[in-house]
Amino acid sequence: MSVKYHSFELPTTIKVEDAPEENRSRYIAEPFVKGFGHTVGNALRRIMLNAIEAPAIVSVIVEGIPHEYMSVDGIIEDMTHIVLNFKNARLRKLPMDDEPGSKETKVMKREINITQQMIDDNGGQYAFTIGELVGDSDFEVVNPDLVLFNATQPQKRQVALKVAHGRGYLPSEAHANVEKIVDEIYIDACFSPVVLVNYFVEDCRVGGDTDFDKVILDITTDGRVTPQEVLSFATQIGILHFSAFDELKFQNITFDTEEEETSSDKDALLSKLGLKINEIELSVRSTNCLAQAQIDTIAQLVVMPESDMLKFRNFGKKSLNEIKAKLEEMGLYLGMDLSKYGITRDNVKEVISELTNEMAGKE
Repeated sequence: MSVKYHSFELPTTIKVEDAPEENRSRYIAEPFVKGFGHTVGNALRRIMLNAIEAPAIVSVIVEGIPHEYMSVDGIIEDMTHIVLNFKNARLRKLPMDDEPGSKETKVMKREINITQQMIDDNGGQYAFTIGELVGDSDFEVVNPDLVLFNATQPQKRQVALKVAHGRGYLPSEAHANVEKIVDEIYIDACFSPVVLVNYFVEDCRVGGDTDFDKVILDITTDGRVTPQEVLSFATQIGILHFSAFDELKFQNITFDTEEEETSSDKDALLSKLGLKINEIELSVRSTNCLAQAQIDTIAQLVVMPESDMLKFRNFGKKSLNEIKAKLEEMGLYLGMDLSKYGITRDNVKEVISELTNEMAGKE
């Protein structure tokens, strides 16, 4: 026996909007029952900011440099400044489950080799970057143009970098998982690849009811992990922690199945989809842009993803925002999945024409 519960409205698809900035994306999920927008949004935000793992350089050994509190002959920056530059290096590697030792601390041994010719060719000082130092390795350098130091004299030194996987922020004095080697300089390690996470909760419509939540997650990373990976990992981490309470479950609950869509609801939706673009209140510019793109009906419009809309000639963000606002008033949105009505992007024009004729016959 199980306890019967009313069903919850849940998102069936997640819309993705890529922001102009690199490594930033927005994810829109709707509808949620009122209040669950904050429950889900805040939980995911906290997990993303605290629990996502990435690699970071935890220590460096430079030949002839016993500690960080010294200057280096032939290099403009002192060692303290160079260590701070190493701290800003961004390395990407996702450790795979079937890869033995993928989470173990790695040591990369490299050589700095700056010749007089390189210095002369660059106006008297050579900017040595993290990309040159790491080169080909198990790790991808996200910011290869990061300058570690500027050399004014030829340099040839051996360098050893120690790279570990972790989460959060670990100060240099807390690296207790490895034994210190002679001349090893520990570095504060920022493992978290998430730069910023914001979430917003807005009202959204389900049928004629506007008392539902829309969750917008705005995620920015530093490139070591993509926004999509961050959201996917955070979701799985959250499920893992909630599953710890399964042992307390002494009675199951089942949820009402969704009521089938009534014929009146379907007819109301199809009536909206069959409207001509010139039958809704859009600016002349937006109407002309859609006409040039050969979009004649609302159905042809809503099956278009937002990213494809911006590819149309003379179609900009202002027109896009106007159209999105108008569709929202109608309870519609761009990128709708109308497959359950037999409507796809390939056949939308023909199917809507047939449905419109059928409904006109009924009238």
